[in-house]
Amino acid sequence: MPLYKPLDYVEVLSRIHEELEQCRPSERPGLYLVQSQVFRGLGEPKLRQRSLHSAWRCASTVHEKVIFGAWLRYEKRGEEIISDVLASCRKCCREFGLLDVASEMPVRNFEVIGSWETGSSSQVSSMVTFQIQDGRVTCDRCKIASLSIPFCSMLNGPFTESQLELVDLSENGISLEGMRAVSEFSSTCSLGDLPVEILLEILVFANTFCCDSLKDACDRKLASFVSSRQDAVELMTLAFEENAPVLAASCLQMLLQELPDCLADDLVISLFLGATAQQQLIMVGQASFLLYCLLSEVAMNIDPRTDTTVFLSEKLVQLAVTPTQKQIAFHQLGCIRLLRKEYSEAEHGFEVAFSAGHVYSIAGIARIAGIQGQKALAYEKLSSVITSNLPLGWMHLERSLYSEGDRKLADLDKASELDPTLTYPYMYRAASLMRKKDAKLALEEINRLLGFKLALECLELRICLYVALEDYKSAICDIHAILTLSPDYRMLEGRVAASKIGTLLGAHVEQWNTAECWLQLYERWSSVDDIGSLSVIYRMLESDAAKGVLYFRQSLLLLR
Repeated sequence: MPLYKPLDYVEVLSRIHEELEQCRPSERPGLYLVQSQVFRGLGEPKLRQRSLHSAWRCASTVHEKVIFGAWLRYEKRGEEIISDVLASCRKCCREFGLLDVASEMPVRNFEVIGSWETGSSSQVSSMVTFQIQDGRVTCDRCKIASLSIPFCSMLNGPFTESQLELVDLSENGISLEGMRAVSEFSSTCSLGDLPVEILLEILVFANTFCCDSLKDACDRKLASFVSSRQDAVELMTLAFEENAPVLAASCLQMLLQELPDCLADDLVISLFLGATAQQQLIMVGQASFLLYCLLSEVAMNIDPRTDTTVFLSEKLVQLAVTPTQKQIAFHQLGCIRLLRKEYSEAEHGFEVAFSAGHVYSIAGIARIAGIQGQKALAYEKLSSVITSNLPLGWMHLERSLYSEGDRKLADLDKASELDPTLTYPYMYRAASLMRKKDAKLALEEINRLLGFKLALECLELRICLYVALEDYKSAICDIHAILTLSPDYRMLEGRVAASKIGTLLGAHVEQWNTAECWLQLYERWSSVDDIGSLSVIYRMLESDAAKGVLYFRQSLLLLR
């Protein structure tokens, strides 16, 4: 699994807690990211969201706020209606809403350049006129000179223009309207309501003549024009060319707002993958690892085998600096390569992660050895880890894959003893008992796990056991529970939709009327039969029963 799984979760979480109390505020978001990765490995989505929310809340830069805000929106997708309801009390609305990037970015103090006295002859006019094609703009010489050192030198220094009252700027890419706005800015230090085309002209002009204050004002103005994915892609390219960090941050926010859909856009992918180190600095400041950690995770959730997922994960690997970052990045890349059957590259990724301290990556190295027919080597590697570390359930589970008979069962039993939440040992033992024609014992074995963990794959296996016992009533109950938890679930290694199996089994089960459904629900609810209750509610929701009350009861069951 492409998860960060340290040997001792308690020790790692304790260390993160101590570091959070002692570190600088700017280091906290990174620590909360690691904490969220730990909770992801534990399969605790709510705790993971809490860590991401803490990272968002203590973010020290606008880039971190944008990234963690987008991450929270992605994790909570589908909850937008709830956020709208809570917006009136100012809870959650900022997480789902767009930031005003221009106001969030720190304001720089710009030094006024030059002197209010002209450096040339006192006979030179205090005004200067700029010729632009067939038009002219008259400006205050000293105020224009104060915009930058190049203007100061040109208008007050030893250049010919300092003696002229008419200066030709026709070849400098600025229009008459743009130059009027520059003149106005030199007097008021603000830009009025200008169209985006004029602002783009002024941005390039400000860069050409090193007018930092003008460039910053233009950068912030342009940030408000990013209103769609197309705008973001087009303006991000300009932001890279003109080194406009406020505009770039606004474009980034718009792109991340559309996760995961934007990763299907080739232009967006080209933007993220083609960004150089300098362009990444413009786009996301010092938060490049955070950004590509988010993007690679979203890409993996879409399809871990695509080239896009590989390239984003490779980008993450390049940005990994600390040992923990290397563990996360290289293990993830190793998992992706393994799924793509690129075994040599996968092994390299796992080995680097293992060398950085991620012991769980040995499972990937062993998997590759097993695939290549070297089961003895795989068994030996896992045995070495077991003897040199505190044994954990996953270690014995992985080693069981490369042995047979009693030795395999001993490892699986040990895995269940060390970590009862692992599903594979129960499923293997149940399947083994089923092969021995002992369906009742197999059912007892799988029920041991389902008594405290509702795993879809275990429900699927139990359905098969019920069908073998011709207990179609119980089988359809489990089918309904699966469809409640995952409506698109497919059974039999993905070959058949669970809803189709449910339809076939439904022909063998007595149908209830509304009164009987309520009676059945009461009985199951009273006996704390959660799966049975979910099944009855699923049946009732397919009828014309009052759905509001049923959805409420269903939500209580799912919460439990």
